[in-house]
Amino acid sequence: MPLDASKLIGTILRLQARIGERFPSANLLSVAGDVVAAAQQTAQRVAHVRRPQPVLRAITWLLALAMAGVLVFFILKGKYRFEDTSGWEMMQGVEAFISSLVFLGAAMVFVITLERRVKRRRALSAIHELRVLAHIIDMHQLDKDPDRLFRRHGPPDTTGGDTPSSPKPELTAFELNRYLDYCAELLSLIGKISVLYSQNTDDEVILGAVDDVENLTTGLSRKIWQKIMLLNSLMQGEKA
Repeated sequence: MPLDASKLIGTILRLQARIGERFPSANLLSVAGDVVAAAQQTAQRVAHVRRPQPVLRAITWLLALAMAGVLVFFILKGKYRFEDTSGWEMMQGVEAFISSLVFLGAAMVFVITLERRVKRRRALSAIHELRVLAHIIDMHQLDKDPDRLFRRHGPPDTTGGDTPSSPKPELTAFELNRYLDYCAELLSLIGKISVLYSQNTDDEVILGAVDDVENLTTGLSRKIWQKIMLLNSLMQGEKA
């Protein structure tokens, strides 16, 4: 069963609402809005990529007709009749015929592959935007260190302690848990958005780019879940 773009967008909208209710002033809410916009644009772009290109296909048919015309012209025109020409003239005629077919065939192949290349370029550009968005989400959780919430702070120059430039914890343990979980969910949804481009296509380049985005979001999510596991462990130790 293919992934439903409308249901995916609905899931992201619900996540955006949850983030807004929990962290109404956080920059992560704005990033969630960017993910919603990316999903909506993806639904439109995928439909556009799948749509046939009538101009290119019309040119392909014209080239095919031209090749057929050259063939008919060579067969029917009296100047190419073998009995009325010398061997040298016949060879020139055959050479001209072959050259015409090769030229028209090359042009036809170029136009046929051009449609595929245009669709591929559009898809890869959109997939690259998703990759950048995944890195932006990762930047939002980089300084969210669970250990800092429970570590005893020493003077700035104490080994293992914070420095004046160290980020100050602004979230409680529970809030940090939810924040990290939201980041992981956003990354997972970006991977799902990229899958929309891989549906109904056999283009290996597009499939490879989608796999790269899924591997990237999975790897970044894994790092976040390690933080969540550490946070839960520290919270359990604090209760004990």
